[in-house]
Amino acid sequence: MNRIRYAIAAAASAAALVASGGTAFAEGVSPNVDQAADPGEVIHVTKTVSTPPIPPKPDIVLLVDKTGSMGGELASVKANFSSIVSQVKAVQPDAQFAVAAYCDFGEPAPAFRLFTDLTGNATALTTAINNVNLCDGGDTPEAQLNALWEIGNGGDAVTFRPDSSRIVVWYGDNPGHDPSGGHTEADATQSLVDVEAKVLAISTGAANNLDGTGQATRITSATGGNLLTGVAAGGVSDAILAGLQNLDVAVAGSPSCDPGLSISLSPAGQTVQSVTDALFDETITVAPDAPQGATLECTVPFTLNGADAGPAFTQTVSIDVKDVTPPTVACPPGPNPAGHVPTADNQDGFFRMVASDNVDASVPVSIKDLGSGTVFGPYSSGTTFKLTQAPGGQVKVKPFTGAVQWKFTFTGDAQLIATDAAGNTATATCLVPPN
Repeated sequence: MNRIRYAIAAAASAAALVASGGTAFAEGVSPNVDQAADPGEVIHVTKTVSTPPIPPKPDIVLLVDKTGSMGGELASVKANFSSIVSQVKAVQPDAQFAVAAYCDFGEPAPAFRLFTDLTGNATALTTAINNVNLCDGGDTPEAQLNALWEIGNGGDAVTFRPDSSRIVVWYGDNPGHDPSGGHTEADATQSLVDVEAKVLAISTGAANNLDGTGQATRITSATGGNLLTGVAAGGVSDAILAGLQNLDVAVAGSPSCDPGLSISLSPAGQTVQSVTDALFDETITVAPDAPQGATLECTVPFTLNGADAGPAFTQTVSIDVKDVTPPTVACPPGPNPAGHVPTADNQDGFFRMVASDNVDASVPVSIKDLGSGTVFGPYSSGTTFKLTQAPGGQVKVKPFTGAVQWKFTFTGDAQLIATDAAGNTATATCLVPPN
């Protein structure tokens, strides 16, 4: 929880929100990953999540102290509420607001009233705030603890959307009765914690009476909110905009990967102040048995305050698993035009080039004279040939007849060389007795 002394800097922060129109902030997650890796390889990436000025899908409840001393503050908010709504919606278009107010028990006015539940309708919101009128309030402490309890899950007065960022903007100038309407500070705090609502408390006046008994400090701290102090009556509207940009944002990622690929984040989640970066050490692990030659993918959607933050906050990881396994190549006996059955040492010298690979459908094969170093090819797997060894002779290659495609005359033994698309090679030797 940050306790902020409201000043000109806060007003400047609010002005920056207006100027941005939601475009001046480099929001989102970076970098995406698209690279090749070996099976079993581990890749470390520093992941940066840049948070927006206001968290996504905000459900903002304006809680007004409408007791008699708050006339100036209420007038300021009425005059500027439509502008507050439009400025927030410029950054988060799906923002919704509710308007509630409190007085005190024992007065003719209700101690708590919800003037409108959450809505994005600007007209309805303007009507709601204009319907808030001052009450007497009686003694100095007011009924805010009951009001906060009503807003949380205790009273279920407000219908928060699933996965929304819940914020209660509460302003006033005096502490609250404890208990209030039968509800203690602990009851009110737990009610808000249960719905994961952060409280932005704005203490008006130089005396900081809203926090006179420490209630505002404790409640904002327990809910992960902020306390703004020393806010003048005419500055409440700017304080609301400024305070909405200084709230903590919980950032967490949930990786989902193809089999053979996994991602872990350290830390798994963290909390930062809005418009700052959350940094993660991302470990991308390619399984040792990952399918070579395949492209494996992960998506890592990051949430802000548990809410889906949209496409800009979804990281993509694409890993091309390298083919690191050499092909196989063999030099078995081939067709003999004379019909002879080859002996174990293939005395007649008829062979086939046979190669296969774990990834490639076909593997080219070259043939090398080990005597001279001369290389011919490449040829396709299955090529048939006659090999004659003539030490001291001339190296030759020419087409042959029938089922035998080539005749090679080498000065030494022949070596078959199979090379797959990844550059892995394998060799086999064809041994033929000399003429």
